Amino acid sequence: MATGAVIHTFDVQLADVDRGVYEDLTLRLAQHPSETTAFMAVRLLAYCLEFAEGIAFSEGVSATDEPAVLVRDATGRLVAWIEVGAPDAERLHRGSKLADRTAVYSHRDPARLLPLWAGKKIHRAEDIVLRTFDPGFVDAAASATLRRNAVTLSVTEGQLYLDVNGTSLATGIHEHRIA
Repeated sequence: MATGAVIHTFDVQLADVDRGVYEDLTLRLAQHPSETTAFMAVRLLAYCLEFAEGIAFSEGVSATDEPAVLVRDATGRLVAWIEVGAPDAERLHRGSKLADRTAVYSHRDPARLLPLWAGKKIHRAEDIVLRTFDPGFVDAAASATLRRNAVTLSVTEGQLYLDVNGTSLATGIHEHRIA
């Protein structure tokens, strides 16, 4: 954990009807001093939307050789490389070579992100999905975040319903191919 990091605790009730995933989770996220609350909120969303056995957070923005979220199988093999924000093409290339599946979750405008990767060497770029949310959704979720949080997250038919400490929000989960 980085010096000066702020620890946030999230008690999450997850109901992802689309994937048949129903879990009660208690998650501790360290927010690095250079990390925005919006970035941390997207890390939490990525973790919940990708939840599977073997999922874990990396060291966040201070991890240089790992994604924000990763999934390993029982043997320790990297199954999913999940980036948050606007990773460079080199990170996506590396992650796509190391893992069976690569995804990016971002609170940024996809029209500004997709050109960053266009024409760059990225292994299996056609298989990498960028997932974004409606404008303002992540900022509203970040604004409702405290040090200790009660979260209910439901997904059905590509719609995400989120309650953070009594603030109810909804968004579509938008998928874009990076190539």
